[in-house]
Amino acid sequence: MEKLTDLIHLFVTVFLSGLAFLMVFPAITDVTMTALCPGQDACSLAIYLSGFQQAIIGMGSVVVTPLIGNLSDQYGRKAMLTIPLTLSILPLAILAYSRTTNFFYAYYALRTLTAMVTDSGINCLALAYVADNISESRRASAFGILSGILLASFVCGTLAARLLPTSLTFKIAAVVSMISAVYMRIFLKDKVLDGENLTRPFLKSGLDETHQDDSESPKKPPVFKKILTLGDLISLLKCSATFSQVAVVAFFNSLAEGGIQASAMYYWKARFHFNKNQYADLLLLAGAAGMVSQLVFMPFLTPFISEEKLLSIGLFMGFINMFLYSISWSIWVPFAATALTVFIVFVPPSLRSITSKQVGANEQLCSCPKMHLLNSLVSVCYALDF
Repeated sequence: MEKLTDLIHLFVTVFLSGLAFLMVFPAITDVTMTALCPGQDACSLAIYLSGFQQAIIGMGSVVVTPLIGNLSDQYGRKAMLTIPLTLSILPLAILAYSRTTNFFYAYYALRTLTAMVTDSGINCLALAYVADNISESRRASAFGILSGILLASFVCGTLAARLLPTSLTFKIAAVVSMISAVYMRIFLKDKVLDGENLTRPFLKSGLDETHQDDSESPKKPPVFKKILTLGDLISLLKCSATFSQVAVVAFFNSLAEGGIQASAMYYWKARFHFNKNQYADLLLLAGAAGMVSQLVFMPFLTPFISEEKLLSIGLFMGFINMFLYSISWSIWVPFAATALTVFIVFVPPSLRSITSKQVGANEQLCSCPKMHLLNSLVSVCYALDF
């Protein structure tokens, strides 16, 4: 499949899944503060728990994501997408039932465990599905559109959070998450990889590790023996200069963004007394700017501007955005800074496109967990910083 329209069912699945998660995102800060520090605008415990959770999720993703990727090579992307889409329903169902302190801790524990699969699994499997079905020359646009779909779900989810009461938000989010899993199982068409069309197979193939003779068919190594290690990442960095450069950029960009994401909402609540509606307004502006950028500007610019230049623009604007956040002297500053999101969202699809072009057809998902290993190290860094 070479047409972007052939990815429509994947886009719908990703949209619904993102909608369910992002619908509760503006409300989760207030829910956390109410459960942990009722009646207060500042809560260090909430920040510590958030940093710890992200560190655990990042480290767990390093183990789980390669395993899901290897299994998806054997059983298909669709079969493995079922697992994270199903698991993502459970934490939402808990808060849909109750948001008291005990239920919040149950949500926190279950969310920490399931996010090891869902946060990286859905994203990486979706990216791998796109790479399986789109040629190299069109992947930058396809990745940009996929990011645009995620931002569209961000906008719709934030708008829903703005209009719905908190008690109803979690119930609807749980239902939408269920619909996402059912829709994917019914409509998404899988593609079986034969592993014969590798364009840049610098990753070690499983066939190289098996013994073959004239009378026996090749035996695949056990999936559980192919879990990613730090040594695998180091080996990959040594054999690919481009991937090494991408990894360095991704590490420091994730370090900066991770720190902002883990603390910004609590910072705004403490400094400007933000509530759910103001969070939703801010996120809505950022999401709308990013959606327009990914769905309109990015596909238009990629034929004329290289991924490297788009990446440079996005990184510089990201620096300006974080600098403005750090010196916010009035409540309007964070809202004004959201205009820079138009350029900031160039970064993820540019990194993905550059990385994707370094690997072959059945290696697309292998590169994704390696990037998550870097992100997990980032999570540990800012968790310790808290």
